[in-house]
Amino acid sequence: MSGEIATFLAIAGMALVTYATRGLGPWMIARLAPGPRALAALEALPAAILTALVAPSVLATGPAESLAAIVTIIVALRLPIIATMAIGVACVVLLRYLI
Repeated sequence: MSGEIATFLAIAGMALVTYATRGLGPWMIARLAPGPRALAALEALPAAILTALVAPSVLATGPAESLAAIVTIIVALRLPIIATMAIGVACVVLLRYLI
């Protein structure tokens, strides 16, 4: 099998699995009626995924990114998400310039 066909099949397979989970998730929730603990876990899932994506880069990079992450966490407690993101990005840029 050539590399191009294998790449296409891998992408198509990942797309199929992604759409299947997106389609089956709401269907299963409607049919199974999850309890309060399951609903709480589902509500916490986006924050857990975001943390899993951001934490390795914060810990594996330099002091500018780590300090910016701390500032962003503090700002997130007070401001809406769009302002938090803008301040976080600006903080990384500024700290990279200064450090």
